[in-house]
Amino acid sequence: MKTLLLTAVAALALTMSPVEAAAKKPATVIHVVTIKWKAGTTPEQIAAALKGAETVSNSYKGIERVWTKALKVQGAGYTHAIVMEFKDEKALKDYTDSPAQKEWYKIYLPLREQSTTHDITN
Repeated sequence: MKTLLLTAVAALALTMSPVEAAAKKPATVIHVVTIKWKAGTTPEQIAAALKGAETVSNSYKGIERVWTKALKVQGAGYTHAIVMEFKDEKALKDYTDSPAQKEWYKIYLPLREQSTTHDITN
């Protein structure tokens, strides 16, 4: 079944012209954060920080989607990841030091030992 699915996807990809493929590239920015929590951080505190990340888009409209359920996180001590999809590079830039970010940081920063951030777009 897996081979059949991969074959179908490959065949579809080959039928698309480079112009069609380029036209389908999103302009959004994916903001990926991997997190190492401070020693002693409880599961309840982690849940509150992740919930804060999920709801920050209620007060900042430049965020289109948020993911907080990490299936795999690499790096010693890193246990969670957050992904935020911003509508464009300006929305990401404007989010920095915004009231929405500052409010979420009140919950998140006291618990975070270390994090890595990657911003990706087309």
